[in-house]
Amino acid sequence: MYVVKSPLSEGDLKTVSEALQGALVDLVDLSLVAKQIHWNVVGPRFRSVHLQLDDVVDTARQHSDTVAERASTLGVSPDGRAATVSQSSGIGKVPEGWVKDVDAVGTLVDALGAVITRMRERIDATGEADPVTQDIFIQISADLEKHHWMFQAENS
Repeated sequence: MYVVKSPLSEGDLKTVSEALQGALVDLVDLSLVAKQIHWNVVGPRFRSVHLQLDDVVDTARQHSDTVAERASTLGVSPDGRAATVSQSSGIGKVPEGWVKDVDAVGTLVDALGAVITRMRERIDATGEADPVTQDIFIQISADLEKHHWMFQAENS
């Protein structure tokens, strides 16, 4: 059932809705991963990594809302439920318990890298179908790539 009529053709809407749903799942999971590590990071660089993780959480949450609202705008119901996120996320497993600061940084480098790779695929997929959504994905990628760079610099 479509409550909101999309300006996109049926084919373009399918492409865009799949891209938006995938982005939503990845961003929700990224915020959860970063917060889980935020609560459990230990080590000499605790404070700086702890604060940097909150920056990632804020970015992921802000962008997940933008993505979900874009889906709604196009007449697609966004699905950010825990079961959906756990089944569809492109982010690997997160270690249980306390996480050494160096391992926390490595986990975030990997998680961000996975999300960025999938986001860039979505940029390509939505270019012709919906440049507005593509523009959103471009901005998200730029912000995530900045976090990725900063975490990589932590591990150098």
